[in-house]
Amino acid sequence: MNRRHALRHIALISGGLALIPSCDFSKEDILAAYENLKITATQKALIEAISDSIIPAGEIKGALDLAVPDFILVMVNDCFTKENQEKFTAGLEAFPDHAEKTAGKKFADLSSKEKETFLLQGLALTGDENSSEGKLLAQVGYFLSSVKRFTIQGYMVSEYIQTEIIPYSLIPGEYNGAVLISDLQKTRVNG
Repeated sequence: MNRRHALRHIALISGGLALIPSCDFSKEDILAAYENLKITATQKALIEAISDSIIPAGEIKGALDLAVPDFILVMVNDCFTKENQEKFTAGLEAFPDHAEKTAGKKFADLSSKEKETFLLQGLALTGDENSSEGKLLAQVGYFLSSVKRFTIQGYMVSEYIQTEIIPYSLIPGEYNGAVLISDLQKTRVNG
């Protein structure tokens, strides 16, 4: 082996060794779109699973089809106070452990009926703020109620619902005083 090759290999190896301490493979990347929240891709997937359990797809599109999880995160990022954002993220971080402890398996592994029952029980969670366990339960309950509220709000104000399911009219229609009630068409509220 000649001297140039040996020096090149030594330079590459020492450069690689210098970069290894700066590489941190233990944490997930934080999504940059939400600057006030420290949300990872796994946590966003959990919010997607919860919102899909609240409004699943059926004959009409579900919450996941209408990108409601993005609406949830934007609302929490832009509209919540700093304390409420911290409660939301603390509840989000505590939710997987609570699900495993309560249901015996991960939330994603539950059937749709088990998810529905688990979420209904989680919405009723309240805890004593004095104990750490009670505080954790209160944060999980706050997280679930926030996700539920914003899932319904984001779903109902989506373009799909406002144009195709519930006919939206910016102004009430024109006035016609000579219309029989039997001639009126019923609006499709439930699709």
